[in-house]
Amino acid sequence: MRRKSFSKMQCPVARSLERVGEWWSILILRDAMHGLTRFDQFEESLGISPTMLTRRLSGLVKAGLLERQRYSERPPRYEYVLTERGRDFRSVIVAMQVWGNKYFAPEGASVLLVNAKTGAVADPVMVDRKSGAPLAGADFILTPGPAAGASTRRKLATSAWSTTHPGSARRSARKPRIGS
Repeated sequence: MRRKSFSKMQCPVARSLERVGEWWSILILRDAMHGLTRFDQFEESLGISPTMLTRRLSGLVKAGLLERQRYSERPPRYEYVLTERGRDFRSVIVAMQVWGNKYFAPEGASVLLVNAKTGAVADPVMVDRKSGAPLAGADFILTPGPAAGASTRRKLATSAWSTTHPGSARRSARKPRIGS
């Protein structure tokens, strides 16, 4: 069965899922951030079939998250190195680790983010780069960007994450839609 493509949707969440929405892809990126670069390293770490790994690595290369680099001429061998786009995915991995530790680790956290110098456990939050303010709560809302089409504008006009009056959140009895 062929899955639906999200590449033409205006939603940045959908477009991102088009590139990394399959769980193997996210785990490959996680392992690449740990320093794994070679096919056999990914295969051993993940217990993934060679066919599936080949497909996922090709997809990540095509999406610009990994770069395929030859490290041996005879026999020809390649490694997969994170690109800038791939390295920028680190904040998503960190957010997933924190969320997973909070909600799906009844035995306790298995991986922690700590300060490299002090060893203090970090408590990551998303903040606005300009103001330093946390992005949680009603102070930040979704609004159509310059490239938003009519469908995106309609969706955001009725979203619980949007408002017509900047600075105050619209209260809605219905649940917000996932994505934007």
